[in-house]
Amino acid sequence: MIASCTFRRLEIPLVEPMRTAYGEHRMKTAILIELQSDGGAMGVAECVAMREPTYTEESVATAWHVIRHHLLPRLARAQRQKRLEPDTLTEIWSDIRGNKMAQAAVEMAFWDLWSMEHDTSMTKLIGGVYEEINVGISIGIQVSMEKLLLRVERALQEGYRRIKLKISPEADRDPLLAIRKAFPDVALMADANSAYRLDQMDRLLELDRLALMMIEQPLAYDDMVDHAELQARLQTSICLDESIRSAEDVRRAAKIGACRIVNIKPGRLGGIGEVIRAHQVAQQYKIGLWCGGMYETGVGRLHNLAVCALPGMVFPTDTGPSDRYFEHDILKEPIRFEKPGILRVRQTHGVAEWIDWEVVDAFTTDKLVVQLRDL
Repeated sequence: MIASCTFRRLEIPLVEPMRTAYGEHRMKTAILIELQSDGGAMGVAECVAMREPTYTEESVATAWHVIRHHLLPRLARAQRQKRLEPDTLTEIWSDIRGNKMAQAAVEMAFWDLWSMEHDTSMTKLIGGVYEEINVGISIGIQVSMEKLLLRVERALQEGYRRIKLKISPEADRDPLLAIRKAFPDVALMADANSAYRLDQMDRLLELDRLALMMIEQPLAYDDMVDHAELQARLQTSICLDESIRSAEDVRRAAKIGACRIVNIKPGRLGGIGEVIRAHQVAQQYKIGLWCGGMYETGVGRLHNLAVCALPGMVFPTDTGPSDRYFEHDILKEPIRFEKPGILRVRQTHGVAEWIDWEVVDAFTTDKLVVQLRDL
């Protein structure tokens, strides 16, 4: 049984600011969840909600509240009645609407605990098959074309297998065209973060001539219908990100032709169990798959790499080395390239032993320990 849950709020400086269509990030704010069993095992996971509700409706503050006051009480009551297993854990809070990132943090910590207790790697538990993962890089909107091209050149020298450029209606065709001209053979994609409207379709259609791998979430964060209309006109594959919150969303998107590719992020879907179900649906409908990132610490990256190992995850991931975003990660051994552009999937039997707890303490700005027997 779960004896306690420790919440930590972490503030970690980013190596460089990341500019997207919905803002600029200079600091990584994260919640770390630690589930302690009465047998002494520990499961750890990261909540990927951002400081402000600009990616989805969740934020660090709302996730903290939902976990403390809604998810943990349900977990405490449920484990008194039956033995819980990770793939069905979300059933105990099925009455809660939304709040997927909060749910994912607790659910993934439970998977991590299960991995430790059963001495089985997370990768093996969820059916992962790949040992090495191709890695791409996500580059934010740059202040000048010269700086952009230098950044792309450096990324390619470092071995990244794909360039993803954040775009907006104010900065799309010209920077993408500059990259394509300077690096004609590079694997290139664009991420719009919902920055466009359907009446701007002509602007998006112009991107067809740039031979992009995909355009990620061009239209509204909660839309599928307009994406289907756009995909019918667009030769380039649309990849849905923010619109996909569940396996059912993958099915709906596939049925109406809203995309050809889906970015599966465990935090956005509510955890590992829903990722597995979404993966099965995507394979059934022949939808391409890959796992994006949320500027995770090393804890979130280790869990993402297990997801990247699922069969059919064929596109390079955004889950890169620790030093891509952080001068100091919270792992004893930061995540590094095994060889240029490739990460090895670590066979973790629980990530707690990989964590540098002194560094975690240094970045902790708030901490709360909850005893489940009191709930």
